[in-house]
Amino acid sequence: MSRGRGIQRAVWLALRLLALWLLVGLIFWALAAVVGGIDVPSFRAVLLTTAVIAILHALLWPLLIRLLLPLTVLTFGLGSLVLNAAIISLAIKLVDGTAPGFLAAVVVAFVLSASLMVLAPALGLDDDARQLRLVRRRARRISDANRTDVPGVIMFEIDGLAEPVLRRALREGHAPTMSRWLDERTHRIVPWECDLSSQTGASQAGLLLGSNHDMPAFRWYEKESGKTMVSNHGKDAVELERRHSDGGGLLAVGGTSRGNMFSGDAPHCSATMSVLRDSQRSSAQEYFAYFADPYGFTRTIALYLWDVMLERQAARRQRKRGEEHVNRGGLYPFMRGAITVVMRDLNVATLLGDIVQGVPVVYSTFVGYDEVAHHSGIEQPDAFAVLKQHDAQLARLERATEQAPRPYHLVVLSDHGQTQGRPFRQRYGVELDELVRGALVDGEVYAPPAPDEGLSSLGGMVARATRDRVVDGDVVLGPNRAAIEESAKAVASDHAAVVLASGGLGLISLPGGDHRLSIAEIESAHPRLISTLVSHPGIGFVMVRADADGAVVLGARGSRRLSDDQVTGEDPLQGFGPTAADHLRRTDGFPHCPDILVNCMYDPDADEVAPFEEFMGSHGGLGGWQSHPFALVPAAWSEPPEPIVGVRAMHDTIRRWLIETGLEVKPHAQS
Repeated sequence: MSRGRGIQRAVWLALRLLALWLLVGLIFWALAAVVGGIDVPSFRAVLLTTAVIAILHALLWPLLIRLLLPLTVLTFGLGSLVLNAAIISLAIKLVDGTAPGFLAAVVVAFVLSASLMVLAPALGLDDDARQLRLVRRRARRISDANRTDVPGVIMFEIDGLAEPVLRRALREGHAPTMSRWLDERTHRIVPWECDLSSQTGASQAGLLLGSNHDMPAFRWYEKESGKTMVSNHGKDAVELERRHSDGGGLLAVGGTSRGNMFSGDAPHCSATMSVLRDSQRSSAQEYFAYFADPYGFTRTIALYLWDVMLERQAARRQRKRGEEHVNRGGLYPFMRGAITVVMRDLNVATLLGDIVQGVPVVYSTFVGYDEVAHHSGIEQPDAFAVLKQHDAQLARLERATEQAPRPYHLVVLSDHGQTQGRPFRQRYGVELDELVRGALVDGEVYAPPAPDEGLSSLGGMVARATRDRVVDGDVVLGPNRAAIEESAKAVASDHAAVVLASGGLGLISLPGGDHRLSIAEIESAHPRLISTLVSHPGIGFVMVRADADGAVVLGARGSRRLSDDQVTGEDPLQGFGPTAADHLRRTDGFPHCPDILVNCMYDPDADEVAPFEEFMGSHGGLGGWQSHPFALVPAAWSEPPEPIVGVRAMHDTIRRWLIETGLEVKPHAQS
């Protein structure tokens, strides 16, 4: 019976392949009639040509892509399209004796690849099956794969996804793979609380390296050097990893880092900001699994163009419905497509390569949801659509692990969440730096534009392909160039204040000395500054240092002394959560805590904030879901003994889980 079913499946597969061959032939024939420079005399010649193309791909592509992989990566995939066009030209030459023009061959290569992307799934020959065949083929060639019964762990980070948003997505069918795992009781959700500031720089430093001390925001001002540090700037990321790594990161023992801000001390990395210039740890060979598919790049470009169109439609619908929104025009749709499609596909390809090699532990960040939620809203349909795409990649990885030389556990987690809310500027008609400028006695405010986190991640992905776009060690794209160039400058001494925004968190520093100013010193220099901030309806609270009493939190109707939690009037931290004071005490102890730490308003009833950046979904400060990420882990893993608060606690929990799994974990230097 099983043999009969096998024969039946083989027959159906052959019929589907035959149908695909005929359909692709028809498309090729139509292209020959439309595109100049291609001459095929008959449909028979067309079918023969498509067959020769398939044979040449099978025989030549693996060798060509292995030889030309560095060039292909340097051209960001365009080299693979040119190779495809060359193979098509050769096939036409072999069949008909004519040579099509280069541009015509490129058009045919692109259209045929895009057609296969649509036709193959319709005939039950989806891209996953082809990708898995490539994975199996590579697995058979790898002799140094880690063959063992000890499970490996793949950590798939969905940047910016809050636990409550995940639960809604599960209920509404936006995450079918994760939902299936929960229904089958193979996984469970572990909620946790990240630090202040609730953003990727601090969270990934803590998760991957075990320390995020003295990272008060995504970017901050350091008085002794007169410069701003930005978590995902090339040179700054290198320096931050140097400060926080003791060699005992989460990935130190044979692990890989894919698309992250920090390396976790992994020996092998790709698109990791802190090691972009380290040729010993970051290599073009990491992308072999992606370019091994002759149609992979063209498929990605087709999906990219589709995503650009979807974004334009979604933005138009949001405006027509009269919903609150931020600007989503200009270059944004094109940047979004690169982040949600191109980066995703490259990351998944490197993960597939890790799986076939049996890498023990992998950490990879997918920033698409975070980017779309910033501009659309955290629970908008297009944000959930991107989340569903992430979920589909989990299904692909799950199927690929069946071909691995070792069993694998798949873990999904986030580094922080997001909270919904219209920007501060839209609500009150003023930016934070303008509010500060109006309250100063005199002097100018230095407020460099904030670089886009997603664009910086994309810059890391194409670092080796864009040598002429390097500024101070960074690969910069689109509007990020101005932001990074400005942040690289030292602050002029004649500026009265430095104002930096990190979502709903504002950092105000007064240059001129190398110490943190007290409230008395601030009020002596600028008597109206603190009162202006505290009384503004868009400000939830500010934290400043008092001379004798340490840090004090000030609100419009009261204050809270952090040394003993004494409240005068109304508690300014009411509504910000039971751990808000602990988070602020920790930040107060940082050497680079700003003179004035500002948190935007938070409305617990509406669950909304008013971020200082132009986002509809934001994070960085306190208030709402931005502090509440999650981990979806194997159900058999041990329960944490207490609620997980802080990224160091989450780092230690993950280390314990890895050890329980049987993996080797390098101890921290101080352990």
